[in-house]
Amino acid sequence: MSLHRLAQASIGLGGLILMGMGVYFAFLRPPLLPEDVRFIGASLAQIQSAIPGFLPWVSRVFGVLGGYMFATGLLTAYLAAASFRNAKPLPTVVIAISGLASIGWMAVTNFLIDSDFKWLLLAFVLPWLVAVVSSLVANMRAFKAQD
Repeated sequence: MSLHRLAQASIGLGGLILMGMGVYFAFLRPPLLPEDVRFIGASLAQIQSAIPGFLPWVSRVFGVLGGYMFATGLLTAYLAAASFRNAKPLPTVVIAISGLASIGWMAVTNFLIDSDFKWLLLAFVLPWLVAVVSSLVANMRAFKAQD
């Protein structure tokens, strides 16, 4: 498999992962996970008593977040299919920044809060890393071939 194809497949996988996470956040994720309650330092009953509208509100927030995740994943998968065919630097930069700002920051945050899912989310960063490194190497090879 060429490095371009590896980058394309890796970032396509990253897009599919984001789409799956978006579905989870929008439709399946409970308002607070046990790790959220642990981090807050109060029981679920205390949280509900102190802020009665919090759980329905945060459910809506996660619904919106899930929609954005799904849309970002869809656009990422499309970018992989449409832009990673040739050695071009811009798609590599866009993928690097989008991966850092999305799943990368989510993974860092989950380590900061000692999430039960921190290692899984770190694994979800791998397709972005593979895509960026593969694309960078392919771009450098193409640049050297022009000399």
